[in-house]
Amino acid sequence: MTTARFPTRAFVLTFVVVSIWINASEIFRYFVFVMPMTRQTLAMVPDVAPMNLPVFLVWGLWDTLLVVMSVTLTWLYTQAFGAGMRSAVIVGTLSWLFFFVLFWIAMLNMNLAEPATAAIALPLAWVELVIAGVLAMRFLPAPPERVSPASR
Repeated sequence: MTTARFPTRAFVLTFVVVSIWINASEIFRYFVFVMPMTRQTLAMVPDVAPMNLPVFLVWGLWDTLLVVMSVTLTWLYTQAFGAGMRSAVIVGTLSWLFFFVLFWIAMLNMNLAEPATAAIALPLAWVELVIAGVLAMRFLPAPPERVSPASR
């Protein structure tokens, strides 16, 4: 039995492409919608939603986690169920549930956000992660052909 080598180059390229997409999408959503709405909602909090080095470092960590988990989940899912648009939507939706829905439920539960902010941020985040799944499937190597036990 031979084992295939891990496709390191394909993974690195996929991480770069998905990282560019997720960072662009996160920046757009935050600066256009979330930051102004958060500043309005929490106007009584001094220096809410600041733009400084510590915030950007945490944001970089958040985006890195999104990319790593999105690409890894895409790869794992396609190994088990195959690639395709349906798989990209499922993987994107699962990633969205794990990251964004959980985050916004917590923010709303603690009264740190308005439902209107979540109503804009959540659909945009879903589109972001479905597109990330499509990109990952495009750049990751195709999963091995699955053979059913009955056909052996």
